[in-house]
Amino acid sequence: MTVEALVIWLVIGGVAGWLAGVIVKGYGFGLLGNIVVGVLGSFLGGWLLSYFGVAIGGGIVSAIIGATIGATIGAVALLLLLSLVRRAA
Repeated sequence: MTVEALVIWLVIGGVAGWLAGVIVKGYGFGLLGNIVVGVLGSFLGGWLLSYFGVAIGGGIVSAIIGATIGATIGAVALLLLLSLVRRAA
């Protein structure tokens, strides 16, 4: 993985974490925590979308938007899962 790809991946994960924190109000972990959740959620979102056979994006701009959408879906799912675990504890 190149440095540029890593930076793009971290930025997309950070944006996704921030968006997930906005979408799932009250279950966030603060700005830095939500960014970490976004980066982890990007893995989850990529896996979920590929599992269901969903592909988002075709061109370079569309692929970046699609990756952000997929990462946001994963981050929202991860925030909801973590909120359930937090409530159970």
